[in-house]
This record gives sequence, C-alpha cells and structure tokens, in this order.
Amino acid sequence: VQLQASGGGLVQAGDSLRLSCAASGRTFSSYAMAWFRQAPGKERQFVAALRSTGTTYYADSVKGRFTISGDNAKSTVSLQMNSLKPDDTAVYYCGVVLNPIRSTIPIERSYDYWGQGTLVTVSS
Repeated sequence: VQLQASGGGLVQAGDSLRLSCAASGRTFSSYAMAWFRQAPGKERQFVAALRSTGTTYYADSVKGRFTISGDNAKSTVSLQMNSLKPDDTAVYYCGVVLNPIRSTIPIERSYDYWGQGTLVTVSS
C-alpha cells in the first residue's frame, strides 16, 4: 500500500486548509485511515481517523475545527482544517491500520502503512 499526502502549506491563524491522502495498492475490508502530526521536537500525535465502518475519531485539540472524510471510490481521505492556530503547525502524516480495534486507533505504532508527510505552517 502506498499513501500520498498533499495539501500542506503556509497559512495565517484563523485560515483553513484541506489535506488529502490517496491510497493505492491492495484493498482491505477492515481498516482505518488516520492523520497524525509531528511538531518540531515533539512526538507524533494522533489527529483524526476514519474507520471503514464510517466512524470518525478526533483528538480533543482539534474537535470542532477539523473534519475527516473519505471517498471510497477514489481511496482517499481528507482532513478539512478550519480555524487554524499556530499550535497546529506540524508535519501531517496519513496512515493506515488494518483490522483496527477502537483502542489502537490513536496509537502510532498500531499503523501498518505511512505516507511521506506534508508540512502545515500556521503563522500568528
């Protein structure tokens, strides 16, 4: 499975940005696609996930501001980010975990595949 992330850029606080992740290769019936982010000097942290069942999960820090959605026909997952803050500055990575259970979805080491990351910079 190959994951290609895109959509990062430089924006001002309060602006919006949309990230996309395109998956190619094998197909799976049970999976979750997620976004994680890693700020300079910090560990990679969970942002949001979309399960193959349609269930979504969000980190508390982005609830109400970010929305994850998917297009099964195109094998893509998007992250709509609104009301961006300087604290949202990070490299954003998309990942796929196969046959997930609820407790593993926010955990980085659970993921089987990763994209290359896309940089989001939010200026104040």
